[in-house]
Amino acid sequence: MITSFLWAGLAILVLGGLVGCNALARYHGFGAKVLSPEQLSHRLKPAYHSYTPDGAGPWPTALLFSGCDGPKDNMERWASDLAAQGWASLVVDSHGPRGYDDAQLWRLICIGQLLPGPERAGDVAVAIEDARAMPFVDPDRIALIGASHGGWSVLDMLSLHGQGKPPHNLTRWPASINNHGLEGIVGTVLLYPYCGVASQVYDNGWKEDVPALFLLVEDDSVVNEDACIRVIERMRAAGRPVEAHLFKGTTHGFDQAEKNVLSTLEFSPEATGKAMEITARFLARISGK
Repeated sequence: MITSFLWAGLAILVLGGLVGCNALARYHGFGAKVLSPEQLSHRLKPAYHSYTPDGAGPWPTALLFSGCDGPKDNMERWASDLAAQGWASLVVDSHGPRGYDDAQLWRLICIGQLLPGPERAGDVAVAIEDARAMPFVDPDRIALIGASHGGWSVLDMLSLHGQGKPPHNLTRWPASINNHGLEGIVGTVLLYPYCGVASQVYDNGWKEDVPALFLLVEDDSVVNEDACIRVIERMRAAGRPVEAHLFKGTTHGFDQAEKNVLSTLEFSPEATGKAMEITARFLARISGK
């Protein structure tokens, strides 16, 4: 019996070591499938889902990036609320075009073994490039909204841009970012993002003066909000325009009703409504609306 426990413990240690090693390798870009911006755009573009307000555009536009389980009902919920505020939305699906919505592969994304933030950051960059060329988008008023893993990816795109490095899944930055940087990106909203040691933003922060709004959860059981708070404090000290709100009495993913049957996370209409109110005021202020 004791021997069995010892072998089980050893197996857990070995597995944990392999997971950690792979996460470290992914942090440095090893194992990423590297494409040109044009190739990645060709892969992602068919899965874009756009929402527009009534009337004639172009409109200020939010690019929405989902959590590690892929686009769920919260993406449509945010897009609908944004449309009521006069914003268009473009939901960017990083999962379906790669087949990561099948066979529970998304779970490997959640633990940093597939498509980590510095890699998915390329999806953010390519979506910016594609959105700038869409007729319904006002290219001078684009906001980036990321939930959980999507927030990690947005933050790491900002961080890598400040470091002068392309995202790990791109051969180079898209042309419009290479030529014009993040011009027209008026702000970003980060819903309970990952900011831990496997993120680029944890050590490097970001250099652009892009206003950022962090919507964090107290005692988050999925990501450590304290890591984001440390990033926020460093960025404020560096003069970056950063705002934050800490939600109490709710869980990670509070804006998402569609969850795995065994999930302990809860949908909170109250917290979702409050987050949308805070975001609406933030977007109105940074976009001049």
